Amino acid sequence: MNTKFPFRRRAITAIVASVFILGACGGQGSETADSAPASSEQSLKIVSLSPTATEMLYAIGAGNQVVAVDSLSTFPAEVEPKVTKISAYEPSAEAILAYEPDVVLISNDMNKITEQLTSADPDIKVWTGAAAASLDDVYKQISELGALTGRVDNANEVVSSMKARIDAAIPKSRWGIVYPVYYELDNTFYSVTSNTFVGSLLSELGMKSIADGAEEGNDYPQLNAEAIVKANPTIIFLADTKCCQQTAATVAARAGWSGIAAVEYGNVIELDDDIASRWGPRIVDLIEQFAKAYSSAMEKAAGK
Repeated sequence: MNTKFPFRRRAITAIVASVFILGACGGQGSETADSAPASSEQSLKIVSLSPTATEMLYAIGAGNQVVAVDSLSTFPAEVEPKVTKISAYEPSAEAILAYEPDVVLISNDMNKITEQLTSADPDIKVWTGAAAASLDDVYKQISELGALTGRVDNANEVVSSMKARIDAAIPKSRWGIVYPVYYELDNTFYSVTSNTFVGSLLSELGMKSIADGAEEGNDYPQLNAEAIVKANPTIIFLADTKCCQQTAATVAARAGWSGIAAVEYGNVIELDDDIASRWGPRIVDLIEQFAKAYSSAMEKAAGK
């Protein structure tokens, strides 16, 4: 399965060439005086260059160990004072080293940053959390960060909460119905196939991407308006509400789109770009939106 995770249009080129930088669930730690480090692991100073890893750290209560994050790590709100100009795409070893971290978290080794850091300081540990290909990958990374920061129990609680919410969200009765869906990465019609992480989640919930087979060997093909209209998706997911200001209204206003089933029956779902492009604890929010959209489509089809 392809291990990339969909980004918005402004990152399409970098993502297809490498990897993707996607309400936190129960278990997200609050930073209080009572959370003072109690072990050597909990004393480690961390720089995170992965927005997803940043979210995971705060979810397991390790946010107080974070000394700096990259320019894209903007969630949760508590991380704001630690956001820097360090690029997640072209990180500067010198800028990172200025924070004297014990651990640096990355999602991919752009600019051979691992070699640069370890050459400058052999004691620095670099942890890589590549883009998830499955939910098991997500759980594994959360568990690894729990072990790294001495918060194994917290990590286990987060994973258990995620699994419980996902299990509760999945429609128990689907009657074998598979709905065609269009998942929009940007307003130039880039999409995802079922081979991607997000595409596999859609498949598990009874939906099939209309981008499947659109371009051989490319799981992030650019479709055209005519093909999308012809495919007549039952549901449209917009993962470009922030980057491209797309809404259900702007989709309905596109020439020839008013007759698409998703538009006609109000099944155009506006997603949060950041949640849709990361694979941290908030992936559960995305799955819940998918499941709700599927159930709504079933109800509307039944005339309820």
